[in-house]
Amino acid sequence: MYETFFNNNFTNALVYYVFLLLLLLISPLLFLCELIITVRSSFQGDENMSKKVVLITGASSGIGELMAYEYAKRGACLAIIAIKEPESRLEQVANTAREHGSPDVLFLFADVSKVDECRMFVEETVKHFGQLDHLVCNAGIGPIYSIDIDVSKFEPVMDINFWGSVYPTHFAIPHLEKSNGKIIVNASGSGVLNIPKGGVYNASKAALISFYESLRHEVSPTVTIAIVTLGFIRTNIITAKYSTSTAGVHLRRDLGDVYPTMSPDACAKAIVAEVCKGATSITQPRFIKALFLIKYIFPESHHIYSNIYFASMFEKLQKGG
Repeated sequence: MYETFFNNNFTNALVYYVFLLLLLLISPLLFLCELIITVRSSFQGDENMSKKVVLITGASSGIGELMAYEYAKRGACLAIIAIKEPESRLEQVANTAREHGSPDVLFLFADVSKVDECRMFVEETVKHFGQLDHLVCNAGIGPIYSIDIDVSKFEPVMDINFWGSVYPTHFAIPHLEKSNGKIIVNASGSGVLNIPKGGVYNASKAALISFYESLRHEVSPTVTIAIVTLGFIRTNIITAKYSTSTAGVHLRRDLGDVYPTMSPDACAKAIVAEVCKGATSITQPRFIKALFLIKYIFPESHHIYSNIYFASMFEKLQKGG
């Protein structure tokens, strides 16, 4: 029956536009439902994090570090993970988290792209604390892609951004099932919007979204999954200095100089607050959600906008001044 409509170009397009029209007609109701959910959640009680155990990867800087402090303020015990580097601030982050109120902080050096090391830090966390309540998959890198650069140099992006979240998730699930815990994954808005020059970074984040959306069906309602899609947050990863340390395109200006950004402190606070209220989809800044809508409903308009806006902005980033 349906093949008759889909096999004909005219009726196939007609079905699409009919569905689009119906969506526009019921959009006021959808917006109202979203508003009600948002208002209700603002009055909903927060999860009591006192003495609960939170494991955070990529915790030596940026959003991971600041989320550790937000959890610490709520009285959570922390296991913070980062790769061992000469300039690593992980021990300093652990000390600061204790000052913010965390009763116990375990810090471990590990490479999230290595499956055995992910198994190790999950097991060490449970051995030390006896439980695991929240897993925050935050570790990631973001070199800027170009077709003029040897593509093999971007392999670590998928290893760290994708497998570096999947590996610890795999080993943490049995423990999270015992505690009715949560998985929080930093998937980035780039995984949806596919901004120019994102390349392999965009692909790694899109893979995360697809994987964790699918995983929901296997672990819900025992384990809650919160997928975080962020816009540009003013952390080290969007600086020109960071770009020069990667295998990707080197910039002469920070992305925050030409794109609208959110402060990392406000972002981390908002993420942890929404997670503790039970959110399963978190986008910051909130206006990014509107861009998601445009991308899916009006893809051609999204392509035109992206080509004009991001291309012109990228030229400024490379020229400097």
